[in-house]
Amino acid sequence: MISKLSHIHPNAKIGKNVTIEPFVVIHENVEIGDNTWIGSNACIMSGARIGKNVQIFPSAVISAIPQDLKYRGEDTLAIIGDNTIIREFVTVNKGTIANNETVIGKNCLIMATAHVAHDCIIGDNCILANASLLAGHVIIEDWAIVGGMSAIHQFVKIGKHSMISGGSLVRMDVPPYVKAAREPLSYVGVNSIGLGRRGFEKEQIDEIQNIYRHIYLSKLTVSKAVEQVEANISPSPERDEIVNFIKNSERGIMKGYEGKE
Repeated sequence: MISKLSHIHPNAKIGKNVTIEPFVVIHENVEIGDNTWIGSNACIMSGARIGKNVQIFPSAVISAIPQDLKYRGEDTLAIIGDNTIIREFVTVNKGTIANNETVIGKNCLIMATAHVAHDCIIGDNCILANASLLAGHVIIEDWAIVGGMSAIHQFVKIGKHSMISGGSLVRMDVPPYVKAAREPLSYVGVNSIGLGRRGFEKEQIDEIQNIYRHIYLSKLTVSKAVEQVEANISPSPERDEIVNFIKNSERGIMKGYEGKE
């Protein structure tokens, strides 16, 4: 159902069984997949690529131009994956020439008033809680959760299956599988409950905890701790994920803390 009270540019491509409520505005160069629902007063701007079965709630703005002075009107995209939910007043800016696209993956939940800036890449099955704010070029990997009212510095990378406490200021990279909290943001343990819910075996979780004891509790430098992990812990998908993330971190990873895991 498409309301006659909405404005849809004739060049927009609308899939099958799409519902568009009253007072929606859809610009040109927009593609919307089958079975998507768009709530009243949402604005879908040029460059939006909306997947199938997406829900976009009232007053969200998708694919507005970047709030970035280097943007010069180039044609770029904002991509929303299948089955993702975009709640009220969320803003998702499209990319700049640096990356050409902003991407939110499949099966994500972006809660009300969150902001996803230009050139961000969000993986599948991620959650951004209310009022989460992502600066440009942030990368969030699959299954990560960002607590409400958190602010993520530009170019920060957040690893798979990590969980960030509400109200956090995230200035450094957050490795995979961890919980992050406190100010300044610190390692506060492995996200063992979340991992268990997603099918990780106890042995895998124990291995991850052992790796992070080397990284954060050994009092070694990060580079020396990584060497110890590679020397003493057998290769596995989880070990390699952690080691490669840390080695490839451009900003450096968040600090550890004094205390028990």
